[in-house]
Amino acid sequence: MTDTDDTKLEDASVETPEPEAEAEIESEVEAAPDVESEVEVEPAVEPDENGANLGDPFEGWPAADSAAAIEDIPADVSVEHVRGEVDVPDGYTVLEGAPLGAKRSVGVVVSRFNGGVTNLLLRRALEALTDAGVTNDGITVLPVPGAFELPLAAMALAKTRRYACIVALGAIVRGETAHFDYVAAECASGLQLAGIETGVPVAFGVLTVDNVAQAEARIERAADAVRSALEMADLFARLRASARA
Repeated sequence: MTDTDDTKLEDASVETPEPEAEAEIESEVEAAPDVESEVEVEPAVEPDENGANLGDPFEGWPAADSAAAIEDIPADVSVEHVRGEVDVPDGYTVLEGAPLGAKRSVGVVVSRFNGGVTNLLLRRALEALTDAGVTNDGITVLPVPGAFELPLAAMALAKTRRYACIVALGAIVRGETAHFDYVAAECASGLQLAGIETGVPVAFGVLTVDNVAQAEARIERAADAVRSALEMADLFARLRASARA
């Protein structure tokens, strides 16, 4: 028997549906509900007179209630952290924030590793928050094992949408191996990612130093981080308000 004969036998063994069965299948298909017709299509966002789509431009970045507060900037409050300032010529729209915290809720994530230094950082950060007007019940402190865990903790706090900004505090001291480089790099990039993904300002108050003496000489960086976080929170509040006006 040839390959052709085998093919003929196999073809002959295939049963074809009876005409009545075909008719039943066709009737079932015709009776099937039109699923597409039941799907409700959301109305398209109408463009404004300039051709831009209306709606909330910050829809992907929902904010805490305290993040929407806008305070008048007192004349004696400076947004300058270091020498020099940005000098914008007249005729341009300028949105600028200030490190004000009377109406803000702030999350603080702090590393327990190198606690002799991070305790000092936390103490200075809390003092700076109080000086800026943030109340004690408006501050949540979240200790974590080490600097490597700071980004995840900051992301978790930011995603609760309860805080206008997050301050991250830690101390990474260089040792004899490459461990320092990996932890410092991932900590920095992770904290930045937490802010980018959530739209909640995350301030970098993590010391990366060669020895403990350098860290102890830089405790004031915690206050700088607090002021940066509050300034960005205030700036975002003003930006949201101007975008929705």
